Amino acid sequence: QVQLVESGGGSVQAGGSLRLSCTTPGFTSAKCGTDWYRQVAGKQREWVSSITTDGSTSYAVSVKGRFTISEDKAKDTVYLQMNSLKPEDTAKYLCNKPRFSFGRCQPFWGQGTQVTVSS
Repeated sequence: QVQLVESGGGSVQAGGSLRLSCTTPGFTSAKCGTDWYRQVAGKQREWVSSITTDGSTSYAVSVKGRFTISEDKAKDTVYLQMNSLKPEDTAKYLCNKPRFSFGRCQPFWGQGTQVTVSS
C-alpha cells in the first residue's frame, strides 16, 4: 500500500526556518496537486499552501511571503520551506497528496509532523 510520509518538523525559535517534506515513494499524482494544512489541538484544521500539477502555488494570507511550496517530481516529494517562523505557526503540519480515482481527487493524508516555534 502507498504510504505518505511527512518529515522536517522540530522546535525552533521565532525567526528561524524549517523545511518540511511530504513523500510518497514510488508514486506521483498525474492529475492532482498537493496541499499542506496545519492543526492545533482543539482547533479547526487550517489550510496553509497548495501546489498544482503544473507548478502553480497558493498560500494562506497568514504565511504568504514567509512559506514556499515546491515539488521535486523525480523524488515524489513536495516541500514546504518555512522562513521567519512565528510562535503562531506552532502546529502539526499535515500533507494531503490526493489520488485521482472514481472521477475525482480523493484526499490522501500523512500522519503529520510537529512544528514548535518558541518566542
